[in-house]
Amino acid sequence: MRIPLGRKIVTYFLLSTAALLVFMPTLMAVVMSFMTNQDIMTGSFPSAFSLDNYRRAFEQFSLMHYVINSLFVSIIIMIGQLVLSSLAAYAFVFLEFKGRDFLFYLFIATMMVPFEASIIPNFHTIRDLGWIDQYTGLTVPFFAMAFGTFLLRQNFKQIPKELREASQIAGMGEVKFYLTVVLPVAKTSLITLGVYGFLTSWNMYLWPLLATTNDSVRTVQIGLRQLQSQEQMNDWGMIMAGAVIVIIPTLILLFSGQKKLQRGLTEGALK
Repeated sequence: MRIPLGRKIVTYFLLSTAALLVFMPTLMAVVMSFMTNQDIMTGSFPSAFSLDNYRRAFEQFSLMHYVINSLFVSIIIMIGQLVLSSLAAYAFVFLEFKGRDFLFYLFIATMMVPFEASIIPNFHTIRDLGWIDQYTGLTVPFFAMAFGTFLLRQNFKQIPKELREASQIAGMGEVKFYLTVVLPVAKTSLITLGVYGFLTSWNMYLWPLLATTNDSVRTVQIGLRQLQSQEQMNDWGMIMAGAVIVIIPTLILLFSGQKKLQRGLTEGALK
């Protein structure tokens, strides 16, 4: 069925307008990051664009240190979620034990518990373990992920039982079957979960603020907040430069894995 040209034009126009409205704040932040604070406060069009805001963001506030911390924390959380979620999903699909389905539904029910309700117990736990101002306190509480387990379980269920039985007849152990058969089949879902986990970890603000008091381990979201001052007028050009630097890794990740992310979310919804 061919779509009429007029309807096509209207559809693309509406989509372009919506995309422009959504992207407008980001575009304004990018433009403001090259402007002087005087031009921003007066609302005048900049006479010239400069990289001074980016230079001062790195020199005065050690923004690169916060970026490296966030990269490290986000990658560790992403790996931990992929490992634990895939192992839990494998157990719920391929291992037979009493109460398996009940335990799975109980595990999934934790998705309805808001993160804010678990902040205080998690904080007391890492405090008692001595993980305040430690990377372990920033990462370990987020390794267990009910959504990731559910997503991978739905994908693992598509693997034929005959393939599992054939591997057992051939003498293939659980670990080898998990590594050589199950994980390659679930590659798209693993990429989707990895991107989701990385972006969620990268944008965390409340937990790093509670779990750290030392700037040496704090993440970029906390560092970006420190660019703002309550004692004097904010340098909005430098703040916008910091915001642009923060969103660059997420944009790169989204654009590079957009197709696989869309495919994985579509498959998860269909299953």
